[in-house]
Amino acid sequence: MTPLSAPALRLLVLLAVLALTVVFFATQIPNYLDARLFNRISTSVAVILPVAVGQAFVVLTRNIDLSVGSIVGATAYATGGLLGAFPDLPPLLVPLVAMAMGGCLGAVNGFLVSRFALPSIIVTLGTLAIFRSLLVQFSGGASITMASLPAWVPAFAQANALSWEGIQLRWMVLLALAVVIVAHVVLARTRAGRQFYAVGSNPDAAAFAGIDLRATVFRAFVISGALAGLAGFLFLSRFGNITVVAGLSWELRSVGAVVVGGVNIFGGSGSVLGVLIGATLIDLIDTSLVRWALVSEFWREAVLGFLILGAVALDALLTRRLLRRRARRSLPGARPALAPSGEARP
Repeated sequence: MTPLSAPALRLLVLLAVLALTVVFFATQIPNYLDARLFNRISTSVAVILPVAVGQAFVVLTRNIDLSVGSIVGATAYATGGLLGAFPDLPPLLVPLVAMAMGGCLGAVNGFLVSRFALPSIIVTLGTLAIFRSLLVQFSGGASITMASLPAWVPAFAQANALSWEGIQLRWMVLLALAVVIVAHVVLARTRAGRQFYAVGSNPDAAAFAGIDLRATVFRAFVISGALAGLAGFLFLSRFGNITVVAGLSWELRSVGAVVVGGVNIFGGSGSVLGVLIGATLIDLIDTSLVRWALVSEFWREAVLGFLILGAVALDALLTRRLLRRRARRSLPGARPALAPSGEARP
């Protein structure tokens, strides 16, 4: 029997943790397992999932994007304003416009990080504040209301592709799953996708192999921004009323989904399928803690913090063990005898 690979084993462990979490809360919360739980979790995850997938591309290259929450808020507000001014825009064009706006903001991050070799955490921490401040400045603090939007926008968030016994699979959920599938195929099956892994795993070896490090990092940030823009459209569709604080703290949730989902925070390994499970697990715990009367709502963010710390510690442990195993395999078959002084004999 062929042993499971490390990524496959990690996915199985995540699925087991997800199942145990459901079982635990089902024993603590009355009427926990019902159609409403699936509908609520799936819709909520569908909005954050594109952001987490885009974040995964960045983390694979040994970087991080802390500006995604501000990009979600800016694109949600800008898309709402655009629809208010031009309500006859074709529905299929609107998410593409939102992605284009988000991609442009992501390109700013990518240019600063790749061109000037600046630390991504510093660059995106700065643009997080800049993008949010620009949103507040240009909006004047006003809100986008559902009444100013075309009827199809909120209707999209409620539209069901399938419905059975109260369980509703909405089109926005299928759109988010399509993002995961496309990203998985790109990363696993294409040369351009494998370059993200190569850059994060060993930048020097990747450069020696002819991979353009700057271009790869730049593309990762553009993808992250574009998918955050798509999430901005989904956010607008789901909530309708958009304020200048839309998407606040989503950078923490996206990083949490990525790290808990098994993408190594040090780059070079991970899967967007794990990100899907990680995002679902985080939202499941968050939603369940709200319903569980024994836990204060103030612990919800703390639980997410503990999950991130645990996942990072686990990744660091697994990385060290992997490096030690590779080092042992690279040693000659016979170890040289040691002289009394501790030096190897000639």
